[in-house]
Amino acid sequence: MISIAYAAGGSGGDTMGMFMSLAPLLLIFVVFYFLLIMPQQKKAKQHKQMLESITKGDDVITSGGIHGKVVGITDQVLTLDVGEKVRIKVSREFIAHKKSGEQTSK
Repeated sequence: MISIAYAAGGSGGDTMGMFMSLAPLLLIFVVFYFLLIMPQQKKAKQHKQMLESITKGDDVITSGGIHGKVVGITDQVLTLDVGEKVRIKVSREFIAHKKSGEQTSK
């Protein structure tokens, strides 16, 4: 008699209990998406657009902190002029910033 009553009343509350136990996990996922994942995707998209817009003559800064002027471009490699008779080749993905209209110090 007890087992019949338990079986009849237990099925309705389990669905709501399962949802309530998953709600905090879903909330954490939503917060992580809006605070971490979405801004990171936006920044990656902006970096990709910046890399695609680099042309000869642009002043750039590498992720290692090297400042130079682009003098040669291939698909994956940029040639930078970093001083008198000094040119280096850098992979395109290691360009961190593109200087825009900034005056260089003497």
